[in-house]
Amino acid sequence: MTEPSQPVVRRLNLEIPADLPATYANFAIITHSPWEVFLDFAQILPNVPKARVRVRLVLTPTNAKMLLNALRENLDRYETQYGEIELPPRPQSLADQLFSTIRPPDDDQEPEDE
Repeated sequence: MTEPSQPVVRRLNLEIPADLPATYANFAIITHSPWEVFLDFAQILPNVPKARVRVRLVLTPTNAKMLLNALRENLDRYETQYGEIELPPRPQSLADQLFSTIRPPDDDQEPEDE
């Protein structure tokens, strides 16, 4: 009987050019087609009514899911080291604003006799 083969560990020689500019983004739009996932990163500035997309990444759905998993793993490590990242409260949706005063009938009330 043969022993199961060990996975081959491959090393990637990654080069990051010293003059590679970093791009700050505080807004992202995510769209997709059946074949690709598009990540558009933009900057929104105070008192400027227009946001300009600075970077567009195009990924396969498989690579997008791998990126999602890598982000989740790294954020878990970050929170372990620095504490939980608090998200700001989300504004109410239009539906919440329109229908927040409508309440379902209390379940414990007896229906009225007619």
